[in-house]
Amino acid sequence: MLRSHALSWASGIWAYLFASVALANGVFQGVAGEVKAGIGSEAPVDASAGERFRPGTTVTTGANSRAVLRFDDGHAIVLHENTEFRLTDYRFNRDRPQEDSFAAELVKGALRSVTGLIGQRSGNRVSLSVPQATIGIRGADFMAVLVNPAYVSVLNGAVGVTNAAGTVTFDAGALGTVAAATTLAAPVAAGIAGIASAAGSSTATANH
Repeated sequence: MLRSHALSWASGIWAYLFASVALANGVFQGVAGEVKAGIGSEAPVDASAGERFRPGTTVTTGANSRAVLRFDDGHAIVLHENTEFRLTDYRFNRDRPQEDSFAAELVKGALRSVTGLIGQRSGNRVSLSVPQATIGIRGADFMAVLVNPAYVSVLNGAVGVTNAAGTVTFDAGALGTVAAATTLAAPVAAGIAGIASAAGSSTATANH
């Protein structure tokens, strides 16, 4: 179960995100603990640092585990423990920005995301889906935690949270929450401590 320092999971390994590595669509830049990956109906297998992956891959982390993912355009994602993440679409050609696309799903757990070149030049083509909404990522550094409701904490840039109720934009320094697919997202004042507490609750729920 996570404690009050739940979101410090990213800080100790954040230097990983800017190292130079050879990439395909994406690569496991770092793994710790139980990290598995699989495509479609294939049985998931243990992931290892340096292993490459492509759209259609689902990544899961176990208790006290985490994974650092890095993409061709420099987009970096850190997956927290007890998380399930799926890359649904990824297209990047440095010379053809009109073909850019990044789409992923956070099924459960928590992550931190820092967009790369796609987010900087084609922000309307970068999105992260959660059960309650779609998060449009506009060149942002942000964290998302699923606890029903979902929480989004924006460190830099901005994100737009969209569902059947409409779209709400959260700028740097904001914490937002969205309770359901038919409920408009709303700002909250809990700050990082609140989202950390939420992450702890999420992990406890995932373990039952």
